[in-house]
Amino acid sequence: MGTRNTSTVDQKRTLLGVWFQATRPFSLTASVLPVVIGAMLAATHDGPVDWPLFPLIVACSLLFHIGTNMVSDYFDYVKGVDRDETYGSSRVLTEGLLTPKQLLAAGILLFAIGFSLGLLLVAVRGWPIFILGVIGLLGGWFYTGGPVAYKYVALGDILVFILMGPLMVIGSYLALTGGFSLTVLYASLPVGCLVAAILHANNLRDIPHDAKANIRTMAMVLGVPAAKAIYVGLVVGAYLVVAVMVLAGLVTPLALVVLLTLPLAVRNVKAVLASVPDKPESIAMGDVMSAQLHLAFCALFGLSIFAGTFLK
Repeated sequence: MGTRNTSTVDQKRTLLGVWFQATRPFSLTASVLPVVIGAMLAATHDGPVDWPLFPLIVACSLLFHIGTNMVSDYFDYVKGVDRDETYGSSRVLTEGLLTPKQLLAAGILLFAIGFSLGLLLVAVRGWPIFILGVIGLLGGWFYTGGPVAYKYVALGDILVFILMGPLMVIGSYLALTGGFSLTVLYASLPVGCLVAAILHANNLRDIPHDAKANIRTMAMVLGVPAAKAIYVGLVVGAYLVVAVMVLAGLVTPLALVVLLTLPLAVRNVKAVLASVPDKPESIAMGDVMSAQLHLAFCALFGLSIFAGTFLK
């Protein structure tokens, strides 16, 4: 009896572990932190802020992100982009842990739940939030799905910059305050730069594999030297935007705390510049390393914005 119960518990843990793996947990800070930065900017807002909405905003953001991850895994797998020898993805399909239909159904369900919860935000803030939600939903689905599949036609970097940078930061601020300011837009730019850097590092690494799958990314279209330069530009650009915002008085000098993440940035840039074309293993962890920089930078940036409210 005891052995049977233990086996059942182990099976449940294994199943939960597989679905947890399918969410690509290391990537999820990329959707939480833009929302947090939007909230920290809301804390500087002179008018009322609907803080009870914040957990709902985070939940919608996470549901859309996980749904996108699962749908992306499905289409990448059925289109032959993800194979045993490739990097990236959650690998639940390439390892046979879930069936493609299971993963697609789960992704669609998460999109539906996220959109339904988002209607509560629409009830409070009106049609602008509805439009942002629809853009987010379509952006997640058409990343790899449908006739558009913009990831496969060299548009992934640009649209991910917009969707997971400005759209999320501005959307969070708008949902909490009902307003908008140019400062919020400017603050979203380094967030967009660093989330785009995650995808760009992934695409730079996967050039040989993507070529075999007959898809085109910006890294592939522009070539390795240009792709490396773009990665450096995205990382450097994030710091430059913060510096300009400080000089312009849009944020307090506390925002320069992001400079503490420079060792991570230098590590990543060195790894990208030293990577060897046609040898994906030379930058196998480029996306994870870039996600670590995004996490550290955005967390410090958000905290500095919040702390700056006490200096006014």
